Amino acid sequence: MATALARMFKENPERRYIMYGGKGGLGKTTFSAATGYWLAKQGYKVLVFSVDPQASLSDIFQQDIYGKGAVEIMPNLYAQEIDADTHIKRYQEEIRQKIRDMYGFEEIPPEIESYIQAAAAEPAMEESAIFDQVVDIVLAGEYDYYIYDLVPLGHALYYLSMASVYDQWITKITKLREEMQEYARMAAHVMQDKELEEDQILKELQYIRDRITTSSRILTDKEKTAFFFVLVPEEMVIRDTVKAAKLFAKFQVPISGYILNRVIPREVALSPNAPAYLRNRYQMQQKYLKEIHERFGDQVLAEVPELERDVTGLDMIARVAQYLFGEEEA
Repeated sequence: MATALARMFKENPERRYIMYGGKGGLGKTTFSAATGYWLAKQGYKVLVFSVDPQASLSDIFQQDIYGKGAVEIMPNLYAQEIDADTHIKRYQEEIRQKIRDMYGFEEIPPEIESYIQAAAAEPAMEESAIFDQVVDIVLAGEYDYYIYDLVPLGHALYYLSMASVYDQWITKITKLREEMQEYARMAAHVMQDKELEEDQILKELQYIRDRITTSSRILTDKEKTAFFFVLVPEEMVIRDTVKAAKLFAKFQVPISGYILNRVIPREVALSPNAPAYLRNRYQMQQKYLKEIHERFGDQVLAEVPELERDVTGLDMIARVAQYLFGEEEA
């Protein structure tokens, strides 16, 4: 029988941007891979990509895919781990070339080069580079489904707020540039070349803003986007998930449901040979499972049991996919 998660996909075919979020180590990458596998088996062309600098898609698919673009894992399923360092270097060179074009420099002045190098070392530059490449991937429109393997919750919120922050900043800068254009027009008889430079800068800012706005709309589009929280039956995870859900709601991210992971099966915990610690842990989980179902009700769309080994390779991914989505309904 199909799970509630499978029915949600079937009933909402327009939701093509899929995100799993939650604290680190709960199974987001596993569920991203399993969802990609299941959708690919349905005949859809799917890209699973990681926006985590410490990505583990290479591990779970047992292929070295880091920085290699979209790699085919199986028919219809592709995976990509974004190489932020390479993207930053390419971005730096683009900045240098634009400065050369705008101001006619043959060589970048040392003080400007120092600034470019210093900016690349900023912690936010890595996130910005990854965010920018995500925009490229999504806007290319080559896949039926895009599955984001998100970073842990705190960083995910940073990504989600980044679009808003960038848009506000660029709007202010654009307004300033437009005002500068007006002054340039007033003195056009002596500043024709300068006016052209300002036009180029303004076009560049508007281009960046349009890209960010497009990506931001996708992240918050209730019709096209589905965001799932991954949690396990533990007190602190439940508390953190409740807080995070409120923050995501603030950014208008459409929360589509919750997926439970690492649930100890009753038949395992209560078998005659089960060790005492496993029985105790099972009893603890029962308490928190009750709380989860009381809090989230029918928003809990699937439960995945604690497995006997790590999920790596397509056989294990297929097994997780069966727990997530169940059997196909006739």
